[in-house]
Order: sequence, then C-alpha cells, then structure tokens
Amino acid sequence: MLFNSIAFCFFLVIVYALYWFLFQKNLKLQNILLLAASYFFYGFWDWRFVFLLCLSTVIDYAFGIAVHKTVKRKKFYLWLSIINNVGILAVFKYYDFFAESFATLLNHSGFSASPILLSIALPVGISFYTFHGMSYVFDIYRNKIIPTKNFIDYAVFVCFFPLLVAGPIERAWHLLPQIQQKRKFSYRKSVQGIQLMLWGFFKKIVIADSLSPIVHRIFKDNEHQPVFFLIVGVIYFSVQIYCDFSGYTDIARGTAKLFGFELLINFRFPYFSRDIAEFWRRWHISLSSWFRDYLYIPLGGSKEGTFKGIRNVVIVFLISGFWHGAHWTFIAWGLLHAVYFLPLLLLKKNREYTGPIALNSFLPSFLEGLKMLVTYSLVCFAWIFFRADNMTEAFSYIQGIFTHQFYAPQNFDPPMYYLPFIIILFFLVEWLCRNHDIEFFFLKFKSNFSRYAVYFFILFMIFMFGSFKENTFIYFQF
Repeated sequence: MLFNSIAFCFFLVIVYALYWFLFQKNLKLQNILLLAASYFFYGFWDWRFVFLLCLSTVIDYAFGIAVHKTVKRKKFYLWLSIINNVGILAVFKYYDFFAESFATLLNHSGFSASPILLSIALPVGISFYTFHGMSYVFDIYRNKIIPTKNFIDYAVFVCFFPLLVAGPIERAWHLLPQIQQKRKFSYRKSVQGIQLMLWGFFKKIVIADSLSPIVHRIFKDNEHQPVFFLIVGVIYFSVQIYCDFSGYTDIARGTAKLFGFELLINFRFPYFSRDIAEFWRRWHISLSSWFRDYLYIPLGGSKEGTFKGIRNVVIVFLISGFWHGAHWTFIAWGLLHAVYFLPLLLLKKNREYTGPIALNSFLPSFLEGLKMLVTYSLVCFAWIFFRADNMTEAFSYIQGIFTHQFYAPQNFDPPMYYLPFIIILFFLVEWLCRNHDIEFFFLKFKSNFSRYAVYFFILFMIFMFGSFKENTFIYFQF
C-alpha cells in the first residue's frame, strides 16, 4: 500500500478512528490494532511475504531472550541471529546476483557455466525490518536494553507500518518504550503530524514524481544528450531521490505522530553539507548511524591504526552500497564514497563540521558556499552510478559529460520548464529551516490566517503541479 494512494487514505482514517475513539483507554488493544494494521498494510503488496515477516520477527524475539538469559552462549545466540537475518537477505536479495556473477567469472575463465537462479520477488522493506531485528539483539548483547517479554510490543517495534517498508531504521531503546507506555491523544502532535505529511506529499508528488520521467529519459538516452542536459539529468536525480526518500520519511514520521509516536529523524538537509563526512551525518541518518554503531565501531573504528581505519571505512561503505541492492553500480557508488571519505579520515577532519552552517547569517560565507558546491558535485557524480542500470550505462553517461557537444535543443514536457522555480522555492524553505527541522517552518507562522494560507498554498501546488499516478517510492526496492 503506497502512502500516495487513495487506499492508504481510507486505511489511515479507519485505523486512526479505531485507535483513538474505540481503544484509547486500552494500551494492549491499541498495540494489537497497530500490529494487525501493519500486517494488513504489508500484505497489501503480497500477502505471502507476511509469513516471512512473521518468521523473522519470531526468531529475533526468541534470540533476544536467549542472549539475555545466558552468559556462556551469549555470543553464540548473537551470531545465530546475525546468520538468520543475513541469510534471509542472502536468499531473497543477493543469491541471484552472486550466482550470475560467479557464472560470468567462470565463463570468462574458459569454463562453461549457467547460473541456477531462484528468481524470487524481492519482499518490500526486507532490508529495513531485518536491520530492526538485528539491532534489537545487538543492543541486548551489549546490555543496552533488556528484552521485552511481550511479543506484541516487540512485533509492533519491528512491523510498525509507517516505517516498515522504507524506514527510518528504528532502535529498540528509542521506539519500544513508546510502544510500552500509555499514549494520550495530543492535538498539537496530530497537527505536527499532518504538517509533516503535507510537506512529505509535496516533496514526493510535486517534485520527485515530476522529475522522474525527465530523469528517466535523460539517463536512457544519454548517448544522444548534450552535456547541458546530462548535467541537468544528474542534478535532477539528486533532487528526485532526496525528495522521494525524505518525502517518504516525512510522511512516515507524520503518520507516527498521529498515533502518538516520535520516530528518528532521517534527514537533516544533506545538500547543505560542507564535506562528505557531514553529508553522511545528514543523509539517511538511521542507516549511517546503524553501520557506525554495529559495524564500524565493533571493527575498531579508527582507533586501531591507520591501516585498520582505512579497512573499516572501505568495509562500511562497501556494505552500505551492497545494502542498497545486488548490483555492481551500488557497490561502485559505495566505494566511491569511501574514496571521498578517506582523505578526511587520514587528515583527522571527518568531525570538522558538526555544528550548524551559517549560524549567525542568512547566507553562508564564500568558503562555506564553495565547500557546499564541491561536496554536492562529488555526491552528484556518485549518483550517476546509483541511478544507472549497469556499469556500462554509468560510464557512458560520464563519458558523454566530457565528450558531447555542450547544448542542443530538446523537446521536453512542460514540467521541465516550471520545475526549476519550484525546486528553488523548495530549497529556499529548506535553507530557512537548516538548523532546525521542517516543523520550524510552520512554527514561523503564528496567526491562524497565515498558517492556513500556507496549508492552502501547499495543497494548491500539489493539485496544480503534482503527479497522481501512485508512483512507488525509490527506496521500496531496497
């Protein structure tokens, strides 16, 4: 079930009404309702994968208890949990990739091999809910939390429908206490939730979905595109994927607020970053912090010598790229970011920018602006590999930027001409909120008239310029 669908609107209204008007005084029934609604929401795509979700949930729930109760076999049960979750990902997400790659390697070596493929459909959100389960068992192993005895509470933590298919990747220490404590209706929180959802729908429907066909055309026809449109294509993709994914996150966080929950913030205006390290502290924060806490630091981080620090960075970015998909393009994207990050690590400047940008000024300094431009350019170059269907297409695109003629007239649909103005307006709003969150934008309007005028303007933009084809979210494929 897509957030940007009529079905979700009806679903949300029904669950919201039952949650607050029928079960408000009974926490247990509220959580059972959330779990049932989450399974229904997930089963809307393919009910068969609900069984895989249930199995993964039950196994990690059991491993969490086992890790907590034993001392001698604590690490053993932790590794069983890791093997279970990685095994699920390996079968459903990565098996065909490895089988095809191995067969290709054999064929290039003079042997004749045909891969045996499973050709299983990729379950939506599998990379997200498996990481939920692993982080839960990890935190129990590290004595950061104790396992919950209530299976319903744990299952809601894993399967909560706003974050189930594309995050943010929650932590048990943050979400489980909210699930276990009684929740009271808050008008203020509901208003904040609607504001977040409205902003998320604007980003997804007006910007991301309008950019999608333009980006698709430029990438697919990159061999015949002039340099100008190749550059426009990758810039537009950078905006598309940001608005698509952060738009989903805004809708997810807004929906969670309607039910009394606060989810982790997943984006903090990443294109205003002054270096790559800052970019990764602002982009997909729940994933980058997950790899930091459960992979980079356990491997030793940067505290065990230069060589191991370099090794750990490469491992983290390599796995991060592979997490996104079983394609060489994602691996190249991850390794390219490792190359960007390593100079900062070696020069001990990877924590240089942790504070706000242009704190006491509306505009950044010349040096800050230059650093943002360089960082954004590096990110855009890497996005070429992320967006391309294969390595051949990626290198063809890059070659075209350096060899094609600079400009030639092209016939594009009308969105190509008004979208730049909408994008500029969007980033202006983001810049105003850069040191806060998007809720700050709505708080700036004190009177009811000005606030409702903003609501009306956003709705007008959605209905006037939005795409209503119920396009899926990009990160659903991961």
